[in-house]
Amino acid sequence: MSSTSEHATPGFLVWRLSTKWRVAVDRAVAPLGLTHAQYSLVASLYGMQRAGQRPSQRQLADHTGLEPLYVSKLARALEAAGVVDRTRDPADPRAIRLSLTEDGREVARRAIGVVQGLLEQLLEPLGGLGGERTKAFSRELATLLDVSLDVSLDAPIDSTSDSPIDASLDTHLDSHPDEE
Repeated sequence: MSSTSEHATPGFLVWRLSTKWRVAVDRAVAPLGLTHAQYSLVASLYGMQRAGQRPSQRQLADHTGLEPLYVSKLARALEAAGVVDRTRDPADPRAIRLSLTEDGREVARRAIGVVQGLLEQLLEPLGGLGGERTKAFSRELATLLDVSLDVSLDAPIDSTSDSPIDASLDTHLDSHPDEE
């Protein structure tokens, strides 16, 4: 474990890992004309289409965890690039259905291959994509993703207490002065 990570909170480590992987995917798919966020949509849409689905923008937003407005913006850019078709749903004129164009399917296949290779490299310390530690890591991440965001914010805030959060924050800030 690096000295930067030794006393870091789990939240900080998840954020750093997420940022590192986003940057790595951005760099890997840039030659294909995609950003990480666009890749997320294209790869998800590719998988959904292979399963016989033609999702709405809302369904794709739910699937990817991205905000619906952001998915709409990304889908418009991908449509302009000739990667995605956007059509109104005849059953619900408010809904926009998405599908990959023929070029989009080719871009998706290539991008998925590039990202799979990248993930193999990034996960090598855990045994690669098929490693037991990677599978356990994935299960742990899935457990955390299943936690509801409906957290009670009704607890009173007492600025004079020496709570464990204060100690954790002090440790976190002391560990990462260059991150501020």
